[in-house]
Amino acid sequence: MFNLLKDEHKEHLKFLANVDAEVVREFCRISLQFIENGANPKVYQGAAQKLDVETKVVQSAVEGLMYLLTETSRFMIPESEYKESLSILGFQDDKIDILLTMYLENRGNIRNILSEMSMELPHYDNLEWRFDVQVASRSMRHQVMPNVLLKLHLEEDDKVTTHPLQTDPGNLVQLTKELEKALDEMKSAFCRRIVRNID
Repeated sequence: MFNLLKDEHKEHLKFLANVDAEVVREFCRISLQFIENGANPKVYQGAAQKLDVETKVVQSAVEGLMYLLTETSRFMIPESEYKESLSILGFQDDKIDILLTMYLENRGNIRNILSEMSMELPHYDNLEWRFDVQVASRSMRHQVMPNVLLKLHLEEDDKVTTHPLQTDPGNLVQLTKELEKALDEMKSAFCRRIVRNID
């Protein structure tokens, strides 16, 4: 999990490691509101006044905590790894327990929110093709111009759209090689591990 966090988020979370457990609990509540409803600058200002710090510090800490929650929920990080990473960041056991409880109780809801926010992209439905060769024209009687005509069908929201395409055999061979490289990459251990953690 530690590798999921960017350096700036680690710095933002260190602020929470140095405050009381009840403050951490309140920041957890604010972060969950952020994930569900978006940012609320008035909440940041109120918290900053209570803690006697700048509003930017509170905002950064909330954003760091929100990033922690969304990334760990997305990849369904195990409890042991979650606790170990928080310990490395300098959190005491009582604060780790608060953050762990919040993570376990809310990760399902966070994953649902993330899936609703993700873009639905068109996906492959069917492909028709035809090989077309022009062997001569009025001006050039001895020429060969091969073309591959494609009709790509994509499905999105239960609607199928058709996209006519045309290419020459050289480009088609290059495209095939690139797609084969991408498929081979998907068979690597790294990609399989990522796909396993994403629904």
